[in-house]
Amino acid sequence: MLVLIIDYGSGNIKSVYNSVKRTLHNFNKFSEVKVSNNLLEIEKADKIILPGVGSFDQCMNRIRKIKDLVETLKNQVITKKKPFLGICVGMQILANYGYENQKTKGLSWINGEVKSLKDSLDNSQHLKIPHMGWNSLSINKNNNLFNNITTNDQFYFVHSYFFDIKHKKNIICNTQYGINIPAIVNQDNIFGFQFHPEKSGRSGLKILYNWLKLS
Repeated sequence: MLVLIIDYGSGNIKSVYNSVKRTLHNFNKFSEVKVSNNLLEIEKADKIILPGVGSFDQCMNRIRKIKDLVETLKNQVITKKKPFLGICVGMQILANYGYENQKTKGLSWINGEVKSLKDSLDNSQHLKIPHMGWNSLSINKNNNLFNNITTNDQFYFVHSYFFDIKHKKNIICNTQYGINIPAIVNQDNIFGFQFHPEKSGRSGLKILYNWLKLS
């Protein structure tokens, strides 16, 4: 199994790489993880991870600057149905549009828009933005992703915008921060985590392991 982490100039790739590499020790010796934006490497991958740190518009612009990357990802993920995981902004850009800094078109793989958390909260709650810290998950659907995951497991969030999903069927679980925030989204072979599994200690490694085990 080859797990490929897309390198498009967004930060935190080393942490994601280290977490996946550590998790792959539980698989057979032929499993490996690579970091690359080479289109041929992406085509060889069995599973694809798109991390993201920064703003929606920044990340989309960086992806579009790499010639044929969007088309290659669409072919591998949408057409060939390879397992895909977007993390944080890498999840958010699955949306139709994002409104961070300016209105920006996303990949449109999951219907919805990425909106300001501040504008969606009740001012009387006096919650700090960005939403930063440890939260549990409120699980909506049974899924193998949650094997050995309980309400005691905490995951690390840091974001000022959230994915306002159009169809509830695409929300696997929420977290609570003034409003229900989609924490894990899904469409067929496509998953997105709003939290950072690579910064979530043992809980993050458990959920990465479960995702890697999904067929």
